Amino acid sequence: MDLTREEESALKGEHGEIMQMAYRILVATGEATDAEKLVPIEWAHLSGVNYNTIGDAGEEFLSSISKDARVKVKTTLNPMGFDNDNVLNYGLDENFISKQLSIKKSYEMMGVIPSFSCIPYEIFEIPKSGSQVAFAESNAAIHANSYDNLKTNKESAFSALASALTGKSPYSSLRKEDSANITIRMKITNPNELTYGMLGFFAGKVGETSVNIFGLTEMDRRQRKAMCGGMGTSGTCAKFYFDDGDSQSEKIDFDEKEMQNVYDELNTSEKGDLITLGSPQLGLEEISDLAGKLKGRSFKKRCMVFSPRTVVDQARKIGYITQLESAGCEILSDCCTCLSPLICKDEVDAVTTNSIKGAFYLKNSNGVGINLKPLSKIIEDETQ
Repeated sequence: MDLTREEESALKGEHGEIMQMAYRILVATGEATDAEKLVPIEWAHLSGVNYNTIGDAGEEFLSSISKDARVKVKTTLNPMGFDNDNVLNYGLDENFISKQLSIKKSYEMMGVIPSFSCIPYEIFEIPKSGSQVAFAESNAAIHANSYDNLKTNKESAFSALASALTGKSPYSSLRKEDSANITIRMKITNPNELTYGMLGFFAGKVGETSVNIFGLTEMDRRQRKAMCGGMGTSGTCAKFYFDDGDSQSEKIDFDEKEMQNVYDELNTSEKGDLITLGSPQLGLEEISDLAGKLKGRSFKKRCMVFSPRTVVDQARKIGYITQLESAGCEILSDCCTCLSPLICKDEVDAVTTNSIKGAFYLKNSNGVGINLKPLSKIIEDETQ
């Protein structure tokens, strides 16, 4: 890799141990991905926030560097493990709470914006087209590349943090011009958000760095997020293209058979003990839509709704949150369906959700059964 004089100096430790560590991570990542240089970024979005995912080693590492480390670019955060406003309602282990709050404090000391959201593309202003960013949250990276005209690789927790501290990232893979190796022909008529989530899950399995999708009608925000969330769980792919594709690329169909295969892989239960909505978290448009669908109705069982705090604050002023709470929804900010300690297999046998991403993590990390339904079916079956 070609490094500038300043980058070489930092790599040698002349700017302190933290910057040396960060540049070592970036250089190692760059060499592994055939990057010829580092490029400036405008925005970093960090994972490695939930104590469930980084554990004691991660908490101790962040605590140790937070005294001196400061981010150089706008840096936002993925969800943590709970909503601090109602954490006492869920009987969480005191050690978990203490360690999670330590992680939160460490990031804040480094100058990171405590957004605790997996949908930064909905709650922050998008930089100009073509800007380089470093997103570690998989659905956000895919959304940035596919819909926001930004450029990011599917970053790890370490590489995104290193990029935040240096303002640089390796110039490789999807930061350059790319072409899809596979074109997926969409063969499902009348798709809903669950269909799009399964399409994304399928695409993530068969694609490499990117995949072209042909035959889609116009998608709404929920469907786009479902696609990104689905792809983010199943492979290394981090970008969708949407055209008739290069004639040289392999063509495969996403049809009823392939969709059923994905459904059968993730759907393991005929019903759920509770409902989760918000993986990726719900934005204001989806909160509004949910409130409209629930008008005059209420859930027959627990329904946990995950949404960024900034969105919940907006929705509360408009009156949507009062409507949702009246319908029996538990509104949770700062956390997410995925990797949540709030859903425990000792207390819950199965969860009903409309999210492929949520289903994947609830099944594989929380160990609970999954009952997959689109939102319209959840409202029909689970409310009165």
